[in-house]
Amino acid sequence: MKLLILGATGRVGSEIALLAAKDGHQVNVLVRTPEKLPPELTALQVYSGDATVKEDIEQAIEGCEAVISALGTDGGTVLTDTVPLVIKAMQDRGSKRLLTIGTAGILNSRTEPDLLRYQSSESKRKLTRAAREHHEAYLAIKESSLDWTIVCPTYLPDGPITGSYRTEKDYLPLEGKQISTGDTAHFAYIQLASEEFLHSRVGIAY
Repeated sequence: MKLLILGATGRVGSEIALLAAKDGHQVNVLVRTPEKLPPELTALQVYSGDATVKEDIEQAIEGCEAVISALGTDGGTVLTDTVPLVIKAMQDRGSKRLLTIGTAGILNSRTEPDLLRYQSSESKRKLTRAAREHHEAYLAIKESSLDWTIVCPTYLPDGPITGSYRTEKDYLPLEGKQISTGDTAHFAYIQLASEEFLHSRVGIAY
């Protein structure tokens, strides 16, 4: 399969790119600073550019059957600027599968059913700017015609793949406190071959 991975210089995105390349997928990455790619990521087609620029997205996505985005909020509007460009480029080309890394803040609240976690007393974070950015991206993806899945980790320390974790559609697993970057990448990657969580957010935690 030919894939476009966004955020491949990040902690989760680089792990996803490594898994995909090891499995023999044809992997395109669009990055602002190619020198930040991990040295072991050699079997890639690297596009130097900006994910918020329409022409850069269109060049990198050409021929791709799926897109995996591990872009963060970057303290600005990178996520909400990029998501509409990706959706449009995919729809124009008939590409359907979109996987993104979100945040547990945009999962449903258990304590206040009409709210998302970041809007409710479940969230201990005082700053909500990043969650609001993820929320806006989620709404745009939800309204698209794509086959999407948003993987929503909670506290995300660096760590290896264990393959042992819990997931739940639209909610954070009960008492979930953290999940490693490796396991988040592993779960997101294997969704390429799964329809279990189509059109869903998925909480992931130990």
